[in-house]
Amino acid sequence: MCHRRDDTNAPARFRDAGVAASYLQRFPPGVVLIRENDTADFLHIVTEGAVEMFATSGGRETTISFERPASAFILAAVLKDQVYLQSARTVEASRILMIPAASIRLAMEQDSAFMAAVVAELATAYRTAVKDLKNQKLRTGAERLANWLLRLDREQSGDGHVELQVEKRQLAARLGMTPENLSRAFAALKRHGANVRGLRVEVVDREGLVAFAQPDPLVDDERS
Repeated sequence: MCHRRDDTNAPARFRDAGVAASYLQRFPPGVVLIRENDTADFLHIVTEGAVEMFATSGGRETTISFERPASAFILAAVLKDQVYLQSARTVEASRILMIPAASIRLAMEQDSAFMAAVVAELATAYRTAVKDLKNQKLRTGAERLANWLLRLDREQSGDGHVELQVEKRQLAARLGMTPENLSRAFAALKRHGANVRGLRVEVVDREGLVAFAQPDPLVDDERS
């Protein structure tokens, strides 16, 4: 899932925890912001652009998620004062708010309203992880792709002209597929009303695509 928070006040709440020591910086595409197994020194909040969360093991790399405004990462590592379990890099020009981890932990202890905001953020992250797991376990690759396209269409113009926004290899990793399987999934979706041309997809039969994807609010609705 590409995370896009409806609560645009989230960055302000976290920024209040340590305004004096916070940094708001712009980064070009392709910059690694954090690396897994490094100590969590900062909480990062995406205020503009997009960030890819990814992980590596045994010479392999996979995409975990894409974060867009206004998303915070990685709060759990900051609160537990442990290492990051994921890495992060910009996928487009981005502006990132960086708040020292110590400031977050101190505010958690002293400010009950801030604590409530942190609990809400962690609860959202947990529910998102469960939805991602259900998406991976209960759907075929083509079904995951179809639901991804329907979500992007809603987030973008809604007129059936969808811009993928990320490279196909990144999208394949995010959806738990190889690039070859992603190509086959796109070919399969042509029969259900979605035509791909490069990084653009035209939804020519929305009803057909919805019938194939069978979107489920307990998986696909970010508000639930």
